[in-house]
Amino acid sequence: TTKMANQEEAEIQISELDLLSSMFPYEEEFAVTDQLALAELKHYVENESAEVPSSKVQFILNVKAEVPDASMVEFSMACALPFKYPTVLPEITVRSSLLSRSQQILLNSDLRTYLMQNFSGEPCMLSAREWVKDHAAAYIDKDFSSSSMTASDATQPQVTTFTRLWIYSHHIYNKQKRKNIIDWAKELSLSGFCMPGKPGVVCVEGLQSSCEEFWSRVRRLTWKRILIRHREDVSLEGGGHAEIQKQRKFPTLEEKCFDAHGARGNHMDLGQLYHFLEEKGCADIFQMYFGVEGH
Repeated sequence: TTKMANQEEAEIQISELDLLSSMFPYEEEFAVTDQLALAELKHYVENESAEVPSSKVQFILNVKAEVPDASMVEFSMACALPFKYPTVLPEITVRSSLLSRSQQILLNSDLRTYLMQNFSGEPCMLSAREWVKDHAAAYIDKDFSSSSMTASDATQPQVTTFTRLWIYSHHIYNKQKRKNIIDWAKELSLSGFCMPGKPGVVCVEGLQSSCEEFWSRVRRLTWKRILIRHREDVSLEGGGHAEIQKQRKFPTLEEKCFDAHGARGNHMDLGQLYHFLEEKGCADIFQMYFGVEGH
């Protein structure tokens, strides 16, 4: 029966996507950004595959809306359909270069509320698009009069995001890379730790923008293999220095060597890494890295 229900949900998704593409034939209005997911979904519906599709169908809907002074503004709706849609709501993020961050957050939460109240369990992409067309422009001026823009912007509660990245590398031996990791973390006010050797583990935590800058620098170095294994994001209202400090699990960023053994002295003792993570309240991460229960 779940197969039946899934099948039905998948069919609804496909017919809705077909409808959108016939209504908005031009790329600049409607574009599926993940063709593979769409192909998997169709394959599933045609019953050639019992495999539930591995990723959500993602697409962009662009909407032009008129603003009061009669100019046109383009809003882009980045959409993803969870596999259970329409039983669950679609994931939609509306953006426009004219929206401030707080206006964008407000607009998206109002859209979600509207969909929750009116469309539980039914396809709602067209209705969502209509709502954006009719309402989005009003958010451009929300809470701001152009003259006092800066004054009122300052009183908006700034939502700061605290991020912790858990990075996995096939190995970290190179002294220059190890120095970069420590120097960049310091420069960007990030704390965490770096465990050199094989495998290499790096954890950095701090402001989201700083973590992202750190990652973009580190990944540009040459690696056999490096990836973000896990990411944690916490939204902090206000997000002053003290709030950020409160979220940290590590005081600074330091290199951790867990008495190495092995011919080159480069294999770390993972049991010790596990105890170290456990002490910091991050034991569950061990399993994400190594796929085994720690002990």
